[in-house]
Amino acid sequence: MILRQMKIGATEKTLLDIWHPDAETLFNVSSNLRRVCWELYDHGIRLEGENTGLSLMQCFQPQLAQFQDKVGSFEKLVTRFKGDSEDDAFWIEEKLDGERMQLHMVEDPEAPGGKLFGFWSRKAKDYSYLYGRHFHGDEAGAMTRFITDAFGKNVRNIILDGEMITWDMEIDHIVGFGTLKTAAISEKENTTNKETGQRPLFRVFDCVYLNDTLLTQYTLRDRRRALESAVKGVHRRLEIHPYIEAHSHTEIEPALRKVVAESSEGLVLKNPRSMYCLNQRNNDWMKVKPEYMSEFGESLDCIVVGGYFGSGRRGGAHSSFLCALLTHKDARPGDPKYEHCWSFFKVGGGFSRDDYAALRGRTEGKWHDWDPRRPPPFIELGGHEQNRQHERPDQWIRPSDSIVLECKASSVEGSDKFRFAWTLRFPRFKQLRIDKRWDQALSVQEFLEVKTRAEIERSEKEKEFKIEQSRRKRARTTKKPLTVMGNDAITTPYAGPESKLFDGLSFYVMTEQIHPVKKSKADIEALIKANGGSIVQRDSTDKNLIIIADKRLIKVASLEKRATNNIVKPIWIQDCITQNQVDASAIPYLLPFEPNRHMFYLHDDDQFEFESHVDDNGDSYARDIADVEEMRRLLDGMTQPEQHTMFNQEEFLEQLEDHGKSMEQLKTRMFRGVKAAFHNHEESTAWMLRAHLVKNYLRFGDALIAG
Repeated sequence: MILRQMKIGATEKTLLDIWHPDAETLFNVSSNLRRVCWELYDHGIRLEGENTGLSLMQCFQPQLAQFQDKVGSFEKLVTRFKGDSEDDAFWIEEKLDGERMQLHMVEDPEAPGGKLFGFWSRKAKDYSYLYGRHFHGDEAGAMTRFITDAFGKNVRNIILDGEMITWDMEIDHIVGFGTLKTAAISEKENTTNKETGQRPLFRVFDCVYLNDTLLTQYTLRDRRRALESAVKGVHRRLEIHPYIEAHSHTEIEPALRKVVAESSEGLVLKNPRSMYCLNQRNNDWMKVKPEYMSEFGESLDCIVVGGYFGSGRRGGAHSSFLCALLTHKDARPGDPKYEHCWSFFKVGGGFSRDDYAALRGRTEGKWHDWDPRRPPPFIELGGHEQNRQHERPDQWIRPSDSIVLECKASSVEGSDKFRFAWTLRFPRFKQLRIDKRWDQALSVQEFLEVKTRAEIERSEKEKEFKIEQSRRKRARTTKKPLTVMGNDAITTPYAGPESKLFDGLSFYVMTEQIHPVKKSKADIEALIKANGGSIVQRDSTDKNLIIIADKRLIKVASLEKRATNNIVKPIWIQDCITQNQVDASAIPYLLPFEPNRHMFYLHDDDQFEFESHVDDNGDSYARDIADVEEMRRLLDGMTQPEQHTMFNQEEFLEQLEDHGKSMEQLKTRMFRGVKAAFHNHEESTAWMLRAHLVKNYLRFGDALIAG
């Protein structure tokens, strides 16, 4: 059996079908090649009924929620559940931003505590080393050591399906997915069950196996009863995920608006009359995300002016496109402003194979390679005023030769990566507008009008809904400081600069500091001023403004929802000052942000960059550790994973494309997909040296050399 990409014109289905008629079925639900080979060694033995995939302590492929990005309305969505007048109920659950996880538990007299656990992700990765195999002892992990009372006394074995999320105990709120592993490593060494910091929390929404009985053929309603009878849960460790029972499509929109206001992923709608279907997406579970529905976000018709080559399956062809806004729609041929446009956004999601083919057919032969030394005069990119070329495409096309795309996005945000001061957040292609000429595409002025109308409409809609605010834990203080009602601004004492560390930086301090020690808002502002920073008392979308907060107040939650700026914890200020005192002889510098330690809210686009500032164990590359306790936690959390997954370059590049990213602009990939052959037409040394040099250039650019 070959586990890598074979490049022989055959897929794993071909080989599995040769091995056994049921091999593909078993592999698809178990992700276990060893099990396929051991259980299906005889063609005469066929799998039936309960033997088709789910076993204790063997990972399986879970049921997934169906994408419903083109349904159009909630009413059509609900009709897919096929309820009747006697039972028209459906369930509404919050979609969690975590990692899909399955928990297996079996009796084991030799295990500490009498139970053996297994944890597997949706991708079949074994996380038992991290979350634990036993209740006690050396193999009690970040989860099992705290859930000894989570199950009923009569539960002998069980399989639970749920989502592993990060929970911040200080603010009693879910934290972004990127912090999960760091929190789990830290919690693995927590032997005191302290109620502070961040921790993994397993939210269970299904039970598929209980006391030697397979439950996949039972309805979701029956499985839920079994779950509630078998699992007692442990607060903020292992909890049953709540749901709302609804009977009308009109109940979806308020629930969606509520989770959007709380910066959640969206909703999952479920049919309580449905069975559990391994490794399937069907209409019994359906995702509802804000950017999927027409009620949220505006559709815009923009002109294509650039193309970016893809890799892997899309190698050699455009996989994403640069869209622009026309600056002067009324200009006529001969006018210098005719066809002039500003780059606006890059879109690569939502295209089908037919869409790519149609776009290629209408623009074939009209593309030109982008020359950075001589860019087209009618296309201005981001950084134009600084003589830079942000988001430079591989090829460009004249607007008059191009085509109009209708795109949709969840929101609009400020950006310096494009010539226009704004760009679309999570843009997604909807359709080709072949009914529109290029000069009917959106202009700068028209977009500003659309944006203004959308903001007014959104403001009016928000007034119609009362967003329920969840209870927040309030830190106790020995004495409440005296404040003037209605006056949020605090006069900050200023004692002159102690350093110029924050010189040229502007800060907006929204709350006091809670951890690791309490500091008032005025104290934080004084510390900033003493080190050369300036203070403002209102927020803006300026990317250079550093927003400081350590509590999720209403105004902080509002900024998170707007998602235009990252929010930094006050401890970053103290860390910067401390580090520069340690490096007193060096040039003052700002510490790069650490996702878990420094960020109160981190934008999705910055997650990957900020995670690169720390190693796999959460240790910063730039900050010295002066706290002995922090060093001890770091060293105790350094574990060697028992299983190593080989890095798959092609899969990684395809994932980048799916998220609208690309590495094609790198010089080391400029010739990717090219195979070159050299014809030796002369034997001279000079020719051979030149050929050798060119071959090296091609290999550097990821080309293949024939022969």
